[in-house]
Amino acid sequence: MRYAVVLAGGSGTRLWPVSRAARPKQLLPLIGGRSLLELAFERLQGLIPWEQCYVCAAQAHAEAIFRLTPRLRPQQFLGEPCGRDTLNALGLCAAVLSLADAEAVIGVFTADHVIEPIDRFQVIIRSGYELVERRPETLLTFGIPPDRPATGYGYLELDKPLEGAAWRLKRFHEKPELQTARRYLEAGPQRFLWNSGMFIWRAKTFLECVRRFMPDNYTALQRIAAAWNTPQRQSVLAEVYPTLKKISVDYAVMEPAAARPEMTVAAIPMPLRWLDVGSWAALAQTCPRDAAGNALSAEKAVLQACRNTLVFSSDPTHLVAALGCEDLIIVHTADATLVCRAENADAVKELHRQVTERWGDSLM
Repeated sequence: MRYAVVLAGGSGTRLWPVSRAARPKQLLPLIGGRSLLELAFERLQGLIPWEQCYVCAAQAHAEAIFRLTPRLRPQQFLGEPCGRDTLNALGLCAAVLSLADAEAVIGVFTADHVIEPIDRFQVIIRSGYELVERRPETLLTFGIPPDRPATGYGYLELDKPLEGAAWRLKRFHEKPELQTARRYLEAGPQRFLWNSGMFIWRAKTFLECVRRFMPDNYTALQRIAAAWNTPQRQSVLAEVYPTLKKISVDYAVMEPAAARPEMTVAAIPMPLRWLDVGSWAALAQTCPRDAAGNALSAEKAVLQACRNTLVFSSDPTHLVAALGCEDLIIVHTADATLVCRAENADAVKELHRQVTERWGDSLM
């Protein structure tokens, strides 16, 4: 049976000061009054039956998630007691879903993206499920054809055609330097794609890879699964999950599997409008713009002689006025204001770390 898991963890620190630990970016009404989590579930409507859609996120955010997705039943929420990166989140999902369905095929989606058009997205995803059902040994991911030499994304290097639109993967590449990213772009989408972070695999296949490459994590996840349908679920989860080695699924499974010729790691290109809303510069691409290229997400704003500047305010009564600004990001909240050059947007994560060190949890 087909399932979908939406990963809604992460703190979204590059969207500070709006994104906070208690209410991270994926739960905020950032896109036309809707959250990224809501958009993720909207993309799945008509593709996967609602009762087979799950969300994996921090247990601390359960109440907010149920408010945003009122159709979600408690058993469709897989809460992490703490963040241990994507390998363990996905291992937990696979272990739990395989308890009830030994042949479960899981699609992994994230609550970070804006993807359009939805109908084309669903056609591509449906073809991915069909591929994995025909080839249950396959670990499948999806790649975005690059339109610029981006240094903020990982890349997929394609090897040779597998079947249909799918290609075997040669290797994964981490976020490159600008010169390397330019080389990837020049090579074309038949060689390099952006790593979208979306996957489809059979639960059994994925768990076998975890057993092979991360045996200690596998053993611990199986211990959690053994207690899942017992009164000891929460106590075992709270005891074991924090001890898991923290590592991404790309490092732990996808990269080593792609390096072994006997294993099938594949990618399907996804030539759509795809935006990873992971920074203020990315969010600016979703905002209305004026004739001077200023991106506005504020109820009250006056910009004079400004160009290519983002203004964001979470307070509808507060006026943001800017004069003579160019290529800036201006963000206002009730207790913190951010001003930075657009080219420094990715450094907000480090700024957030310094703020936390100085003022503690109150501004996390």
